[in-house]
Amino acid sequence: MFVSVVIPTYNRRPILEKCLDALEHQHLSGALDQYEVVLVDDGSTDGTPAWLRQEQARFSHVRLIEQEHGGPAAGRNRGVSHARGDVIVFIDSDLVVTASFLACHAKALQRHWDTTGNRLAFTYGAVVNTANFDHPTTERHKLRDLSWAYFATGNVAIDRGVLEASGLFDQGFQLYGWEDLELGERLRRMDVRLIQCPEAVGYHWHPALSLDQIPRLIEVEGERARMGLVFYRKHPTRRVRFIIQYTWLHRILWELLTLGGLLNERSLRPLLRWLIRRGYSGTAMELLRLPLNRIGVRALFREASAAGVPCPLI
Repeated sequence: MFVSVVIPTYNRRPILEKCLDALEHQHLSGALDQYEVVLVDDGSTDGTPAWLRQEQARFSHVRLIEQEHGGPAAGRNRGVSHARGDVIVFIDSDLVVTASFLACHAKALQRHWDTTGNRLAFTYGAVVNTANFDHPTTERHKLRDLSWAYFATGNVAIDRGVLEASGLFDQGFQLYGWEDLELGERLRRMDVRLIQCPEAVGYHWHPALSLDQIPRLIEVEGERARMGLVFYRKHPTRRVRFIIQYTWLHRILWELLTLGGLLNERSLRPLLRWLIRRGYSGTAMELLRLPLNRIGVRALFREASAAGVPCPLI
């Protein structure tokens, strides 16, 4: 088995270094013959390409591909087009993996191929969220790390032929969100099976919440709403409506949980500041998700109304 790890990156040089270093020290354990890392720099302005060229000897498995800023869907497709492997592993550039990461994915895929006689499957590894930059892999697995997503590119491995038969990523998703789950809907229709592979662990680093992140988090909700509508118009099903929260149930739920908007990013600010100062940034983020979800759902309903896309009652 020849594995190509495809990673799009944009202005993440510090954590990218940890990501690539972890991939450089993989224990293959006879599960795969060789691997490469195809890093697609999506127009970074933080000096990532120049830094990587200087560190070329340190990262012998890495091949750098550069493109103008076009978003993760375009970056992943570009990476696949340059990949040489028969298996594609997708991770994000802020994921730090364990030494057995690739071997675990390879073993799980091979077991399924041998059992079923076909390659209609992908493996889905575990993602542990952490704000610990110095030692990300020491983070414990938490209940909120569980995901119900069918195909999320933070940690998946799939046969290249199956991936290409699906049509790859839709590059119409140029803003934040949904391009991987949309591909997942097409894979589902091809009867491609999800194989849980919790042994393939990746630690997803993101900085602890600070109050100055709130404007960008609100902006992201607007982008997710716009891309959510793109997702729904491609797949106008009840399942997709629930995934993107385009239902009256979600609209009512977030109105109730925020007391009709009384609990918002402004009114919660003193409590958020207090929690952050006392080291409870994770709790602060979970609390902030209440108004963020309300903002996102309301934005989605506005986008759909402007586009003339009705929302069924259920």
